[in-house]
Amino acid sequence: MGKRRSPGNKPPRDGDRRIGRRALLIGGAVAAAGTAVLARDELGRLWWRVPGVNKPRKEGEVDFAGARWVSASDANWRRADRPDDYGIDTVIIHVTQGSFDSAVKVFQDPGHGAASHYIVRDDGHITQMIRELDVAFHAGNREYNERSVGIEHAGFVERASSFTDEMYEASARLTARICARYDIPVDRKHIIGHVEVPGTDHTDPGTHWDWDRYMRLVRQEVTARQRGTAAT
Repeated sequence: MGKRRSPGNKPPRDGDRRIGRRALLIGGAVAAAGTAVLARDELGRLWWRVPGVNKPRKEGEVDFAGARWVSASDANWRRADRPDDYGIDTVIIHVTQGSFDSAVKVFQDPGHGAASHYIVRDDGHITQMIRELDVAFHAGNREYNERSVGIEHAGFVERASSFTDEMYEASARLTARICARYDIPVDRKHIIGHVEVPGTDHTDPGTHWDWDRYMRLVRQEVTARQRGTAAT
């Protein structure tokens, strides 16, 4: 998520939802959507329910071993059949601009209009809220939403202390596993920050995010897995 570059400008429109992507509010306070808005959105999503987009799913199933499942509101993501219908070639790194609990709360709010697949806490705990099969509304760009997995990191872009050793290491393991699963190259063209998504006005993960360290950790995890020494 992160801070917006130009608070005075018109809010961005998410390519999937055609509504503005809001920043997380500290403390988890969010605005509720009206009944008419939700009804209109439901009609707009009818085509997502057509036959054929229906890979087998189990309640509470996660894509990353050790993650805890907490489901996001189905208004904040789109049912899909990835990577069969949309190839996955990108991991997008976000920062919540709020606490872990507030991120979970707004991703469960149907009026928020956005959510990422994962949230990583400062102690390394990982919560999955949307299956990788599905398209999460996290990038503010429809094409990037369809081809990416989004990972939020609980904290603030202006606070270097948000990014702990445990967070970097857990997130790197997660990203390495995603890259292995979809044959994503481990480089900065395919592992990017929200700020690098075309059309976004967000700045996360910000200048305090150590990209060199993060990419080194991801590569180490990939190498360890290839040698058969990493935990699954």
